[in-house]
Amino acid sequence: MTVTGTPIKVLIAEDSPTARALLMHLIDSSPGMRVLAAVGDGEQAVEAAGRLHPDVVLMDVHMPRLDGFEAVRRIMQSQPVPIVMVSGTLTDQVAATFCAIDAGALAFLPHPPGPGHPDHAADAAELVNTVRLMSEVRVIRRWAKADRPPVIETPPARKGTRRVAAECELVAIGASTGGPPVLRAILSALPRNFPAPILVVQHIATGFVHGLAEWLASSCSLPIRVPAHGDRLMGGAVYLAPDGAHLGVDGSRCVMLSNAPPEHGLRPSVSFLFRSVAGVYGPRAVGVLLTGMGRDGAQELKLMRERGAVTIAQDEESSVIHGMPAEAIRLDAAHIVLSPDGIAAELAAAADAKPQT
Repeated sequence: MTVTGTPIKVLIAEDSPTARALLMHLIDSSPGMRVLAAVGDGEQAVEAAGRLHPDVVLMDVHMPRLDGFEAVRRIMQSQPVPIVMVSGTLTDQVAATFCAIDAGALAFLPHPPGPGHPDHAADAAELVNTVRLMSEVRVIRRWAKADRPPVIETPPARKGTRRVAAECELVAIGASTGGPPVLRAILSALPRNFPAPILVVQHIATGFVHGLAEWLASSCSLPIRVPAHGDRLMGGAVYLAPDGAHLGVDGSRCVMLSNAPPEHGLRPSVSFLFRSVAGVYGPRAVGVLLTGMGRDGAQELKLMRERGAVTIAQDEESSVIHGMPAEAIRLDAAHIVLSPDGIAAELAAAADAKPQT
């Protein structure tokens, strides 16, 4: 975390001189930030991170000598620091970006286009804001080992705890910053016979949702889908909200995609999903709110609880940013507060409780 009044020190790792110059300009021209160093390959990034102790690293994916994935892994194992992946294209870099997220990077963004492009101002502002936010995030060494299968233990019973039971007909999950590795840990621990469909809103950069689906599918026994409007929900399938559309359910238990206005500045929003599920499924649903900044989904998780659903929030210790779940806890919206392993165990209990046919 930076000291008040001290500029945020940023290390840039990017092999393209043009892209590197643009990133340097964006950081150095932003109040309260400065470029500590700019390097052209992963080996230099690892060395500079250990020597210069930056507050944030902006990391490209494909670089000479050492790619961004391995550079992130080495940095997080030796000198943990908040790392933001910046991808130049969305073709072959998406899968590698998720490997880097798995290794410990906190966020990922498309590379901002140059001045004169209609998206330049918005994308540049998003990058600068992300760097500012990530500079305040504590990093956890254990994220470097997130690719290991989690050990799932049944969480101890607690006073007032509601347990997920056989009546569960749908699970709704919301996540933001730090969410992908947590989603992977939870979904990969669920059995093939998991009885309910799982709907997920993960705040993610445009163009990355299909890569997220492929990455999750590589370690999960459940099918991972990016649905179309009107798709019938199938038990044991995972549905990820697509780019630019709210995800919900209709009265026929089918996927509903909506272009309604953003909520909390977001589309898709967790709030839309939870409110939709509360209206259709009521007490036969489970709501889960994971790591992320802001308040998206917190009030609507409370609505789910009021409608009789089982509601779960991620605990502070395991959250990269405890904004969304903390707000839910403050509102008394969560029946249970658990780590990702505990959440997986709670959900897996539904498969154990469901009568087999």
